[in-house]
Amino acid sequence: MADKHADKRGEQGLAATGPDRIRNVVLVGPSQSGKTSLVEALLAHTKAITRAGSTVDGTTVCDTEDAERRHGRSISLAVAPLAHRGVKVNLIDTPGYADFVGDLRAGLRAADCALFVVAANEEIDDGTRQVWRECAQVDMPRAVVVTKLDHPRAHVDAVVAQARAVLGGKVLPVYLIDSADAGAPSGLIGLITGETDDPRRGELIEAVIEESEDEGLMDRYLGGDEIDLQVLIGDLETAVARASFHPVIPVCGATGVGLRELLDLCVDGFPSPLERTSPEVFTPAGKSVGVLACDVAGPLVAEVVKTAGDPYVGRISLVRVFSGTLDPDTAVHVSGHFSSFFAADAGHEDHDEDERIGALGHPFGATQVPTGRVLAGDLGTVARLSRAETGDTLSAVDHPLVLKPWSMPDPLLPVAIEAATRSDEDKLSQALARLAAEDPSLRVEHNAETGQLVLWVMGESHADVVLERLAERHGVTVEQRELLVPLRERISGAGKGHGRHVKQSGGHGQYAICDIEVEPLPEGSGFEFVDKVVGGSVPRNYIPSVEKGVRAQMERGLRNGYPVVDLRVTLTDGKAHSVDSSDMAFQSAGALALREAAEAAGVSMLEPYDDVGVLIPDDLVGTVMSDLSARRARLLGNENVADGRTLIRAHVPQRELIRYAVDLRAATRGAGTFTRAFAHYEPMPEDQARQVSPRHH
Repeated sequence: MADKHADKRGEQGLAATGPDRIRNVVLVGPSQSGKTSLVEALLAHTKAITRAGSTVDGTTVCDTEDAERRHGRSISLAVAPLAHRGVKVNLIDTPGYADFVGDLRAGLRAADCALFVVAANEEIDDGTRQVWRECAQVDMPRAVVVTKLDHPRAHVDAVVAQARAVLGGKVLPVYLIDSADAGAPSGLIGLITGETDDPRRGELIEAVIEESEDEGLMDRYLGGDEIDLQVLIGDLETAVARASFHPVIPVCGATGVGLRELLDLCVDGFPSPLERTSPEVFTPAGKSVGVLACDVAGPLVAEVVKTAGDPYVGRISLVRVFSGTLDPDTAVHVSGHFSSFFAADAGHEDHDEDERIGALGHPFGATQVPTGRVLAGDLGTVARLSRAETGDTLSAVDHPLVLKPWSMPDPLLPVAIEAATRSDEDKLSQALARLAAEDPSLRVEHNAETGQLVLWVMGESHADVVLERLAERHGVTVEQRELLVPLRERISGAGKGHGRHVKQSGGHGQYAICDIEVEPLPEGSGFEFVDKVVGGSVPRNYIPSVEKGVRAQMERGLRNGYPVVDLRVTLTDGKAHSVDSSDMAFQSAGALALREAAEAAGVSMLEPYDDVGVLIPDDLVGTVMSDLSARRARLLGNENVADGRTLIRAHVPQRELIRYAVDLRAATRGAGTFTRAFAHYEPMPEDQARQVSPRHH
């Protein structure tokens, strides 16, 4: 795509000279914390754009689609590069709302370090804490940025205190706010470099010295020696890069306070791609080849971290190059092997094919700045990779490799849809396949039992965005339907049935009579057919026909049209005609006999239960357990896990879990998560069974 700003942005340092001159920084934080505004302020500060909030080619630089403005929040990942002191900094802006965690995970994968953005007028939310824990598990360097210093209810000290309390003791401020008058921030004072007797200076220096590789430094400091300022700064930067110390920096995008200091931290404290360990690499056959160095001359390994459709150039793939160099108009091998690392039904079929690289670019919000190559350690865009999906690996055709994909939470909100018209139906399958290729947090299920098309999404906002993209990008309109749960039927007790199928309509007639006995079997036993016919009353060649008719009736159901399970049928007697009996006649007789036996024995409805694990803060255990009990759950127990959280185990009817993803988030203010997996079937309460609508075959 032609871009009139390309030359100007090239001068700003979009093309890195090497991995050591790159910083990939992801911004994490809740909605309304100020991430996007901070990115725009940093771009304006470095002259990458003319002013914060300005547009490039008519598009706000940190937006990626019109839906973001309609929803009032960021719903997808956006990348904006800038240059500071000769270093290219790729700022990766991620959504803060839980429904769009897929793009958040992609941003974490593409980055080497993280800025956790919290507003001075808000508390740190549980989603931020969870991502902080995940970053800690992989030793990702991170810092805390306190925004909205000019908000009327801003309370920086309270936010810093909370950050220390919930994120860890090595989270410390490195700057104080210098207020000119009436509390308005006019600048920052460095706690290490500035002239201040604030007690936090001593605490910061001790924390930095604790992380120093010079074991005698603490003794000299406590003994009263003056520690060289450059030694302290060097130790601080080393501790940040090792993820053992996490500075807090106050920033005001509106006034520019703290922007330079934040950029200095990105350049001096955060590691380059050379200093971070890349994901493990495998062959397409699943053999590990270890971890590759970030070497521009090494074997090509790049990962598609996001895909999007562009109305002018088609599919655009955002990639992170971990090794080697991407050049335009060259063939690459595209590998996707989700089933090798995750469940086989992850929603992405395994695939291997060769494709030719189209135009390369550097991402700049919703636009791409053309470039001649993308080096190891950098982010770039690739046009027209028609088969590449989010999470796929690009490698050399003669040396195909696969990166282990990043993990994603399961989408747990089911939404049943149906094409609005025949024309929509013709286009729906392909459109959903394209959306699923772009979005790993979307799973498409064609439920064979209920006959429904089900979208599994992260939440209601995610569902809205998927349906909007179907309509706007692909011209497909769908209607939502009530989700059906696959029920079962079961004979309640013992009974007998007499099946008589006798018809005469000229020529050969139809004649078959059979008598059966039925009884329920224990759960999971399946179906048993027992032959106790004596004296040849039912000829041997027709006994399989009776069983076939019984099985067909079991599949059609005996009460509401749902399959019958755990049943023993015993054929005891019957009659046949030498001319008019047939396979079809005895199938019909077997089905009739089963229906009569069911009337005598009674039929109960069974519903599926899931094994559910709910992870919540300790103070919400009572609330969540009460809610589960109201959902007819069988509570199995709970256990304490790390960080003040409790895991509750329960068996819960699937009918009660349809909206649980939404309800749990609301009840726990976003702090609760859950997992689910099919457990077994149990009898449905009769008052609810009577409300079940007949199933249409």
